[in-house]
Amino acid sequence: MRAPELRGDVWLNTGGRPLTLAELRGRIVLLDFWTSGCINCLHVLDELRPLEAEFADVLVTIGVHSPKFLHEGERASIEAAVRRYEVHHPVVNDPKMELWSQYAVRAWPTLVVVDPEGYVVHVAAGEGHEEALRRVIADLVKKHEAKGTLRRGGSPYVPVEEQPGELRFPSKAVATAEGRVLVADTGHHAIVEFASDGETVIRRFGSGARGGQDGPFDIATFTEPSGIALLPYDIAERVGYHAVVADTAGHRLRGLDLITGEVTTVAGTGAQWRSGSDSGKAVGVDLTSPWDVAWWGPAGGVVVAMAGNHTLSVFDPVGGTIRRFAGTTVEGLRDGDVGEAFFAQTSGLAVEGDKLWLVDAETSALRSIEPDGESFTVHTAIGVDLFSFGHTDGPADQALLQHPLGLAVLPGDKIAIADTYNGAVRRFDVFTRQVSTIATGLAEPQGLLLHDGELLVVESAGNRLGPIPAAEPTLVTGDAHAVRRPPTVLAPGEIDFSVVFTAPPGEKLDDRFGPSTRLEISASPPSLLADGGGTGTDLNRKIRLAPGVPEGVLQVVAQAASCDDGGDHPACRITRQDWGVPVRIEDGGAGELSLVMAGEPRTGG
Repeated sequence: MRAPELRGDVWLNTGGRPLTLAELRGRIVLLDFWTSGCINCLHVLDELRPLEAEFADVLVTIGVHSPKFLHEGERASIEAAVRRYEVHHPVVNDPKMELWSQYAVRAWPTLVVVDPEGYVVHVAAGEGHEEALRRVIADLVKKHEAKGTLRRGGSPYVPVEEQPGELRFPSKAVATAEGRVLVADTGHHAIVEFASDGETVIRRFGSGARGGQDGPFDIATFTEPSGIALLPYDIAERVGYHAVVADTAGHRLRGLDLITGEVTTVAGTGAQWRSGSDSGKAVGVDLTSPWDVAWWGPAGGVVVAMAGNHTLSVFDPVGGTIRRFAGTTVEGLRDGDVGEAFFAQTSGLAVEGDKLWLVDAETSALRSIEPDGESFTVHTAIGVDLFSFGHTDGPADQALLQHPLGLAVLPGDKIAIADTYNGAVRRFDVFTRQVSTIATGLAEPQGLLLHDGELLVVESAGNRLGPIPAAEPTLVTGDAHAVRRPPTVLAPGEIDFSVVFTAPPGEKLDDRFGPSTRLEISASPPSLLADGGGTGTDLNRKIRLAPGVPEGVLQVVAQAASCDDGGDHPACRITRQDWGVPVRIEDGGAGELSLVMAGEPRTGG
């Protein structure tokens, strides 16, 4: 398939100059379809860094920013995201998702490889494709060098000048028993300890370099830290550290000794969890983008918002263990027992007695977890589904948020919400179940802290921590919005469904210990799917859409195991992708649906 030409309303990291595939002919082009609020997209940015370095003279990476939320499509938001996540390649904004449609993309993130002659030769949805892409690119280099169609050298990337400041894209804050304030200085890969005034810097934990080194506060390194939790005094005395930091992009939990300044890794290996067990000895278990942490007695430890796979874990500092506490890894919004509930990129936690409050960014939801007999139950206070958002106050069952990332418990049984993409702080009254707005015009608020009776807000895009002026709450009645992905139009009745996975050059599917693939299909609403749901090992199956349900979302989770083809000790990899595919049922619609997890796209996308 000839690659459609690149068009967008804003180009970043090019000096403002638009790029065309025509001028890049002779280079291998890797298109990264992403959106800044998607955790899987952020994982892919880290996977691409070594490839960009290894193939610097032949590869041009271009980020295609196709926004999910309205705020993500705004120029200032994209510019901030490109700086925040240290994106060092050109980025084009695709606000109306036109490139998304032309390239037949169905999921964030999706990677598209265009060969030196301008043809789409490989598509990979989701994350975990670094080694496969390395092999695909190396194979293209070999082929096109032999054909004489490969051009080396030159880069269209133009770096953006950075403005220095005390904080750089901070995210969360907590106050110690002594009244000092710890702020996650995410963009500087550090934790800043302020005096009680929130302005005077006492010290920094972290050298400012990106990494995972333990040691004294001025030598240790972090990688985009976010949430911070203080341990109860007796627990801190036993384990030898006082605070736990969610070292988000480092996939670790770090311990801070607030007396000596020592930093230690207390959970995680530094590798990102892909599959298998996520419970066991804490320093031997892979984590996946821990975003926030909170000590919660009923759970018996530090609750960890594992944003990377839509679950919650519990870390036991005394026992040195970690275990899955809630969620199934399926992204969505489903209440009930914690073991069966669905979450969607949980990014903020707050404790109110025996209740744990949380915000799920991707469903724009405020939720809570409470003990229920020998288990725990999840309830949703605000939020509809993966696709509905807005800025609407009033009764909680009608209120809307937009990608909230932080929380704080206020006096009088009220919850403050950092409504990040609305640039607002909202308030939920637990008793009246009414939602109101207490501040607007903020630059991506991500963290909230009640300190000495004053509510402080961490404005991430504003690079500051400051108080929210006291004011009477207002009621905002904004428009309801929905994610603008075009739905796939399917015919009613039986559908031929498939997931395409082709092992990269030099690999083959690994079936030594059983089936190498896995496919799980469900739907929202559940009534959309009359037959064909559930889990199986074949990537092809027939599903039946129920009559009388005009639209919905097919939720698909696919996985494949592949290994090196040959050698005494072949390396093996797990490729996994989750899709939420909006569908509309109409007479005359398609009778088949094919999703590409990895491989060459079919003609016509």
